[in-house]
This record gives sequence, structure tokens and C-alpha cells, in this order.
Amino acid sequence: MLSTVGCFHASPELLARRSSQEPFNLKPPKREKRVKRDKTQPPVEARYVPTPKKPAKPTNTRTIDIFEGMALVELAKRTGEGIASLQNILVNVGEKVDSEFDPISIDVAELVAMEVGANVRRLHSEEGAKLERRPPVVTVMGHVDHGKTSLLDALRQTSVAAKEAGGITQHVGAFVVAMPSGASITFLDTPGHAAFSAMRARGAAVTDIVVLVVAADDGVMPQTLEAMAHAKAANVPIVVAINKCDKPSADPEKVRIQLCSEGLSLEEMGGDVQVVEVSATNKIGLDKLEEALLLQAELMDLKARVDGPAHAYVVEARLDRGRGPLATAIVRSGTLVCGQHIVVGAEWGRIRAIRDMMGKVTELAGPAMPVEIEGIRGLPMAGDDITVVDSEERARMLSVGRKKRLEEERLKNLNEGRMETSGTDEGTERVEMPIIVKADVQGTVQAVTDALKSLNSPQVFVNIVHTGVGPISQSDVDLAQACGACIVGFNIRNPLSSVIQAANRASIKIRQHRVIYHLLEDIGDLIVNKAPGINETMVAGEAQVLSIFELTGRSKAKGADVKIAGCRVTDGRVTKSSTMRLLRSGEVVFEGSCVSIKREKQDVEAVGKGNECGLVIQDCHDFQVGDIVQCLELVNRKPKFISSESGAVRIEC
Repeated sequence: MLSTVGCFHASPELLARRSSQEPFNLKPPKREKRVKRDKTQPPVEARYVPTPKKPAKPTNTRTIDIFEGMALVELAKRTGEGIASLQNILVNVGEKVDSEFDPISIDVAELVAMEVGANVRRLHSEEGAKLERRPPVVTVMGHVDHGKTSLLDALRQTSVAAKEAGGITQHVGAFVVAMPSGASITFLDTPGHAAFSAMRARGAAVTDIVVLVVAADDGVMPQTLEAMAHAKAANVPIVVAINKCDKPSADPEKVRIQLCSEGLSLEEMGGDVQVVEVSATNKIGLDKLEEALLLQAELMDLKARVDGPAHAYVVEARLDRGRGPLATAIVRSGTLVCGQHIVVGAEWGRIRAIRDMMGKVTELAGPAMPVEIEGIRGLPMAGDDITVVDSEERARMLSVGRKKRLEEERLKNLNEGRMETSGTDEGTERVEMPIIVKADVQGTVQAVTDALKSLNSPQVFVNIVHTGVGPISQSDVDLAQACGACIVGFNIRNPLSSVIQAANRASIKIRQHRVIYHLLEDIGDLIVNKAPGINETMVAGEAQVLSIFELTGRSKAKGADVKIAGCRVTDGRVTKSSTMRLLRSGEVVFEGSCVSIKREKQDVEAVGKGNECGLVIQDCHDFQVGDIVQCLELVNRKPKFISSESGAVRIEC
């Protein structure tokens, strides 16, 4: 029997091929012979074969919510695009964003989102929203002591002016007044002093109507013109209230003429500005003022969105010991609801409580309603926008980006202020005076800070190293000791005795005031005393050359060529210790020190006006009759603190 091990088993197909006697070739097929290219001929150009196109990127058809002031990183998260891609789009549309946390406007955010194919929905958009009539927001402006707060007292039957230090309003008040007709008006009271210009500017930015209060016995004053400028810049209509018309010295017609000369087009002269004569003390004309305000509001047809997230402004902010940072705000549109997450300027938080102007707790606040908000993590700035966001993470992210930008701007402004040396003579030192400012509310802090910065002079740079709300604390004293600053407290309670003792041990000056005039005068005097002054060359006296004499005797024998100018002093005094300047035909021909002054053959130290003398100037040998000799003295001129009747202050060099 044959073994089958190693036998080859052919398939039926193979047997069939062998039976047909077809050749069975196991070798691989031969390659085609390559044709060698003739190197003398130019190479054949390669034919272009287009690569197949990749499938197009699906269009971003998502609908995203955008809001005013949202950060670029938040927009990237909502659109699903990279931050670098969005930054390129911003560059193409002419916008510049330094950081991914920087806020962008709602219009720019919508444009960028549309570029990447996303649909947008504005959280604060008034388009398509249900609009309802709202009360007007009226700001009362005018010069100091023209009766603004007294007029509001008469309207709301309160007594605020009597509680104000120095008889002037030191911070902004916001409240609602219910008129006898049943209508409501929201009033903002702004201070009239020059230092509170920034606060009045914020008031004009959030208001609908400006009541310009002018005293009938005083007329148009500097802050009156400034208030008019703020109202015109904000494009806000003006209603003039001529106050104190009950006084014997009142002259309303004179006030009208002054207002017309300043560019106001009064209604009684064919214009559109209403004028009402009132008396806050005797409550005269208040009904006419109410009628004028409601008429102006009706003409403006004031409406606002009630539904949806609120859009509000901070009017004032303060620090309460028990409740923490508190912000007085006016809602512009939407509804502010307790429990919402908000971003207020560079601060953030969750609304813990909302109180109306009577102190009552409420769950929500509608348009034109002034409320006090509790729950913000830090103290915001007066004038900051309030933005409602949907999560704590988003609120914190926006706050971090804004704080970073504010810190960069602060350092930039500080460096620019230190580099300002214009107006100083060569060799004059500019002293830096660090100051720590503490006040009762945030708006007052900013107003006092701006007023102190206006006192900068070519000799002294006022450096505000720290600001805060509330009483002076131990940490303020420690910071003042570290940087050598003085502490300024405005309208705050006295610090603890331990803080005062620590300040005394560290020789730290604490200056507390309740009236802005006194604070500026005090700091102005401090600047004047600390300023090094400007060294200036002054002409102390002049003398005319009448004759020339040559020095004879022993000096002549030694070969010395010394000439004496016989002069008569025509102005001031000529002193031996001064530098002498020789003028000929109005041009300086020589300048040098005085060697001696002789009068009646006696050496003297000085010669007064009208007297004759002989002058010897070192190395000066070219006197001519008619020359003028000037006596020069180096004087250190200190700056002067000047306070005007209008309340404006300045340092004059």
C-alpha cells in the first residue's frame, strides 16, 4: 500500500486545465520595459489632477443667547468655535480684544456669531418685546445752594437738607414721588458742588428729564452751566425751575435772559424748554412743576420692556457692617428678581435681597424703580451696569476679566501721572504725595478722588494709593505706614481708639472732614507746604552805566586790567551777592558775579534805587556808557492754593 503522506492532491479545476494541455506558468508576469527619457528634450509637464474636495463643514445652525458685555471666551463656548478663530473675525471687522475675558458689545457679539453661522437671541433686546409705559426718571441739577434738595423735600414732604453736613448734598439720592394726580416720578438728586461733576455726569446718563434749578436771586452760576452741558451731552430735555422766587431780591426775568444767552431756547420765546417759577420754602408752583414734568414725559412716550432679564444702573454703593456691600440701582428695562446671578461692573454676586426706597423687602423690581440690592461680593462703582447672567460660573468669569482690565488701566494711568513733568524747570524736583481715601459711599469716594487729583501741580503728584468705603481700619494704617501716606476720611464715623493709637505711634496723619470745601482746603495747604517750589531767576534791580573808570595803583602795577562802571540804580536793589548781567541795546553781552560795590569810596553790600555806585564785575572789561546792568537773584517760588466762590479749587504755580 502506498503512503499518502506528502502526496499532492490536485483540484478538479487544475486537472481540467492539464487535460486541455494549457501551459501552467508559476512565474510572475514580466514587467514592461521602461523607456529611457531623452535628456536632450525638455521634461513633459505633469498633468494637474485636482484632489477630491473634502465635505463642507456643517453650518452652525444653533441659536445662542447673547447679552451686553459678554466675554469672548463665553461667546466661543456658546458658538463652539475656537477663541483664535473669533479673534480673527474681530480683527476683520475692526474690533480689538486684548484678552479672552474682555467684554464685547452685544452688536459685535451678534456680528461674530452670524459670521460662524449661528442664530442669536438678544437677552436685552427691546425688538419684539412687549413694551409698557413707565414713570419718567428725573434728575435735579444746578449750582450749590440753589435749593435742589429743598425743592425735593417739598415734593416728597421730607427734610433731607437739614441733615446734610454744611448744608449741601454729599451723595446721590434716588426715590419715587407719588404725585397728587396719581402719576409717579422717579427723582435723582445730584450734588451741586464742583467736585461732584462726575456724579452729575452719571446722573445725566441714566435720566429722562433734567430739572435745572436756578436761584432767582443768584442767577446762572458755574455749576448751572456745567449741568446744562451734561444734559446736552446726554441729549436729555431740560425743564427749568427758577427757585426762591418769594425773595425780595428775586429777578426771574434776569435768569431767563441769562439762560437764553447760554443757548437755552425757552418755550415762552418760541423754544421747547419749559420754565416754572417755584418756591421750595413756601411750596409755591410745585403743581405747575409736576404738570410740566408729566407733560414732557407724555411727549417722550416713555416705554420699557417689563418681561425678561433686567438692565439696570448703579446710582450709589455703600458698605454696611451687617449686610455687606449694598448698591442703589435704577432698573431701565426688564425685571430684576431676587435670586438672580448678576455682574455689576467688575463685581459679581447673587441677589440676596431687594429693598425699595422705604426699606421694605420686595421680590422684584420693574422699570424706573430705584431699589437697594444686597448680595454683591464686592463694592461696585457708581455708574456701573448691572447685567443678569444665567449661572454663577459665567458671572465669576466675567468679573475676573473685567478686574484684570481695570487693574491694567489703573497701572497705566498711574505711570502716566508719574511721568508728567511738564512745566517744571530743570533741576526742580517733583514730590509724590500718597493719599488713602475713605468715604461713606462709593460715589463720594470717586468724587473726592477726582477732586484731589485735580490738585496736582508741577511740583507735587497726588497719588491715590487706595480707596475704600467705611471707617478707617487698622489695615489702612498699616498701608499708610508702608507707603508714607496720609489718610483722608470723608463723611465717616470716627475710627476706633486702637486705630487712632496705632496711627499716632506710626506718625500717620488722619484728616477727617464732612464738608468737601474743608477737605480740599486742608489737602491744598498740605500740597503747598510739601511742594519744593520752582527755582526762577528774577531781576532784583537795574542800574545804568554813566561812566567808566580804570583801577589804578597796586593792581595796575601788577598788570591787572580792572574797570569800574559808575552807575545809577534805576530800579530795585543791586546787591553784591547777586549775579550781574550786562545788556547793550537789549542784548546780553556778559554775565558774571559781582566783585565789589563801592559808594563814596566805601565797600557796601547793596545800593537802593536812585543812588549812585561803582560796580566791578569779575572778568568784565567791556563797559560802555549807556549799558544796563541787571542784578539777578534765584528765587524759589512756592505754589498757591486758590479757592473760588463757586467752589472750584486749584493750585496756582
